[in-house]
Amino acid sequence: MSFTNKVVLITGGSSGIGASTAIIFAREAANVAIVGRNEIKLSKIAAECEKFGKKPLVIAADVTKDAKRIVDETIAAFGKVDVLINNAGILRLGAIADGKLIESYDALMDTNLRSVMNMTMLAAPHLKTTKGNIINISSVGGYKPPPHMTAYGVSKAALNHFTKAAAIELAPSGVRVNAVSPGPVKTDIMEYAGLASWDLLKPTTALERVAEPEEIAELLLFLASDKAISITGSNYVSDNGYLLK
Repeated sequence: MSFTNKVVLITGGSSGIGASTAIIFAREAANVAIVGRNEIKLSKIAAECEKFGKKPLVIAADVTKDAKRIVDETIAAFGKVDVLINNAGILRLGAIADGKLIESYDALMDTNLRSVMNMTMLAAPHLKTTKGNIINISSVGGYKPPPHMTAYGVSKAALNHFTKAAAIELAPSGVRVNAVSPGPVKTDIMEYAGLASWDLLKPTTALERVAEPEEIAELLLFLASDKAISITGSNYVSDNGYLLK
């Protein structure tokens, strides 16, 4: 599944799903642009990507503030964009009863939805030229509201709806738009949110396991490829059966 001469722009690329995705696309000979706020982590992922022969473009940026610069730097470096993976996202606790609902809502919607809409809008003219595609990283939280994460679930449900709306709007231009909704995946998002170990979530899935980031990255590779040329407006759930329990 070669991506030779394809340009793949990945936000949230310094760790977790984004980092694994960058490495897997580099393995498939893509020109990769990785975006993140942690320059030390970005440099480590870039070194892993470079082992496959191509030096990735590293963009230290905040998707909520620097979307235009991110797209502009990618175009300046590679001349085009074939695939946009909107992976950057955050998790914040906040419920109606604890008084933190709106505080968490504002932060979550800014990163998990508004930045995706903005990146999509700015990259769309370039994707129309290449007949490329977009993949938004959502969550099973968009289907099944997690406890004490009301605003997080709302942000992902809204992202799911935006994915469909963007797919409808961009289809006449030959641009596909899809989403992937992972269940529990071993990333550092739990640590950033101040939550316990991912292992505690194993019993919440039918298969009693937590996925590795590489598993999601392989799914993204398929959806971005020509093998998925007929797929748009879809949302692929990869959750080890979390939604079944």
